[in-house]
Amino acid sequence: MQDRVVLVTGGSRGLGRAIALAAARRGAKVAFTWTRDESAAESTLAELRAIGEAHAFQVSVTDAAGTAAMLKALEAGPGPVDALVNNAAISQNLPLPLLEEDDFDKVMDVNVKGTYLTSRAVARTMIRRKQGVILNIGSLAGERILDAPVHYCASKAAVSGLTRGLAKELSRHGIRVLCLAPGLLEDGLGRNVPEHRLADYLGHCALGRVGRLDEIGELAVWLLSDASALANGATLLADGGL
Repeated sequence: MQDRVVLVTGGSRGLGRAIALAAARRGAKVAFTWTRDESAAESTLAELRAIGEAHAFQVSVTDAAGTAAMLKALEAGPGPVDALVNNAAISQNLPLPLLEEDDFDKVMDVNVKGTYLTSRAVARTMIRRKQGVILNIGSLAGERILDAPVHYCASKAAVSGLTRGLAKELSRHGIRVLCLAPGLLEDGLGRNVPEHRLADYLGHCALGRVGRLDEIGELAVWLLSDASALANGATLLADGGL
């Protein structure tokens, strides 16, 4: 990953931050987006810059114009994006009877449309150079029958489908597209799971534990690297064995 430009959406905290740090430790020039938590963004940027070159942009993945401006700034600085990680996502812990149409649309807009908009923008520069990797962050909730918010499950299942479609279309341009679907992690949605549901999950997990952010970050960077050059269009589950 030495000197490659890696862009991580939603990279100021949680899994996005772990992926950004793992890429930086491998010598990448890292850029990440953030939307609300300025303190977390500043902290992550400082940590990344202690390792190497890093950039932060306050832009939503649903903002096509803002994304285009960000990519233009990157090309004028560290260079065009070599690897994109579509990590930005949201969820709401709402049962179906209480799930309003606006709630459904918001989750789909960020998790699915945001992935499409960012991938489209970055792919345009990758196509010109005939190289690149796009890694979409999915979820076990999009691959298995789990007790999770239905609009979140639907959005992450859509991300897997989007991955396969993009992989087929972009492969002719030398671009790989993959999806990494973690199970419950130590941070993020895993923090809001009731104790009885967590116990049930761990009882069915072969490793008997939730995942660590750093190990998913390392796995993500491996998928971005040439070491996984034959992998394309696949969704890799990282759930400890369910």
